[in-house]
Amino acid sequence: MPRHAALSAAAVAALVAALLLLWLEDVGPAGGSFMTEMETLPKLREDFRMQNKSVFILGASGETGRVLLKEILEQGLFSKVTVIGRRKLTFNEEAYKNVNQEVVDFEKLDDYVSAFQDHDVGFCCLGTTKRKAGAEGFVRVDRDYVLKSAELAKAGGCKHFNLMSSKGADKSSNFLYLQVKGEIEDRVEELKFDRYSIFRPGVLLCDRQESRPGEWLIRKFFGSLPVSWASNHSVPVVTVVRAMLNNAVRPSDKKKEVLENNIIYDLGKADGSHKP
Repeated sequence: MPRHAALSAAAVAALVAALLLLWLEDVGPAGGSFMTEMETLPKLREDFRMQNKSVFILGASGETGRVLLKEILEQGLFSKVTVIGRRKLTFNEEAYKNVNQEVVDFEKLDDYVSAFQDHDVGFCCLGTTKRKAGAEGFVRVDRDYVLKSAELAKAGGCKHFNLMSSKGADKSSNFLYLQVKGEIEDRVEELKFDRYSIFRPGVLLCDRQESRPGEWLIRKFFGSLPVSWASNHSVPVVTVVRAMLNNAVRPSDKKKEVLENNIIYDLGKADGSHKP
């Protein structure tokens, strides 16, 4: 083979290898553009703070909502923070002094329209379990309460609605939990928020204030697994919360986005320096 032909073949092989590497980097778990955005998180957060947006949280008394509220206050992303729930929460720390609380009766939400007025961003962490509330009660909270709240939020001017769902959510599932989660995802989408973000975490790793039988063992099991495997099936609550906030501050032209457990894991671990 002529020398110049051999060199040409080598050059082609090198070019193909380089293109393949670029392609692999771009289609990784979160995509090349994602990594670029995450590198600029401090600036994205600062730009977001300058917009003086208001936020509400549904389900702030639960594990995820409680951590979410704490992170929102620590990061100082919003000029106004409102908690909407069925009872008034007690906060002892100074950081919570400016948190607004709207106490509502979820059975009569039409009487509390004002609670959902004038919020730019909403986070819904509302939920219960079949074991705690029974099948009918679970559906009422996780579907009916969530949907009505989302309707009022949309009518009140909310632009970006964030829904805490579950890995495997599917309205055609044979499992009630996953079926309801899938159904409410679709029902909220029909409201056509400017931006709608769905988070589907796997097993939540946390130390619940309210003990649930068997969960301690499950958390220990997933917590002992290699990160590469566990990140597809489980995630710490604080990581979910930080993923929610990291996602909220980055601009997006998508009307709907679904973040599965592995994306949540990566997004929540990005840039731990988040305080103003």
